[in-house]
Amino acid sequence: MITAIAIDDEPIALDVVRSHAAKVPFLDLQATFTNAFEAMDYLRQYPVDLLFLDIKMPDISGIEFFKSLSRKPLVVFTTAYSEHAVAGFELDAVDYLLKPFSLPRFLKACNRAQEWLELRGKDIKPACLFVKTGYDQVKIDFDTIDYLEATGNYVNFVLGDNHVLSRMTITECEALLPVDRFVRIHRSFIAAINKVQKIERHQLAINGSILPIGASYMGAVKQLTPKQSI
Repeated sequence: MITAIAIDDEPIALDVVRSHAAKVPFLDLQATFTNAFEAMDYLRQYPVDLLFLDIKMPDISGIEFFKSLSRKPLVVFTTAYSEHAVAGFELDAVDYLLKPFSLPRFLKACNRAQEWLELRGKDIKPACLFVKTGYDQVKIDFDTIDYLEATGNYVNFVLGDNHVLSRMTITECEALLPVDRFVRIHRSFIAAINKVQKIERHQLAINGSILPIGASYMGAVKQLTPKQSI
């Protein structure tokens, strides 16, 4: 699990980071700060793996803040000003997010941080994700998922006899799921690979449910296992 904090003088920007972070299964966003000096005090007591750090802030810039740290975590710089990108990467930043950034772009930055930490020998194996349903964040273990189905502006997570409905796109969900455990089989369906019971020419079976296989996804389905034929 990657531990992280976010620092930005704009509360709305922190709301975006919190919302995105809640959907990344291997990210633990421990705190957010609008005051950089409060964040500095926090880091002295509670070191983290990763910072989401705004560059343009009052009193001290994100660049100056990061340079001042004696123990430097990985950093993803966030800003609305693209001209700061070069300065950010000169400090070996993991990534640079230009506001406003989407969930897939945020996830890409998190994946980069994960790769950097794995190169350092840190074992990070996500086993779940959190999705928003109503006003709540619901934890979903990957092992419990049979398949996902897009329904209008929502995605239905089918967990055996249980269902969790979340306002997301199927593409956003695909970006959050490990590719070795889930496969996109249709524009509206993602299947858990280990739950597939039978594959036929244009459909497959999972726990009694028959799911369609889209023509453009047939190649991915054929690679599931050599024991299954289409």
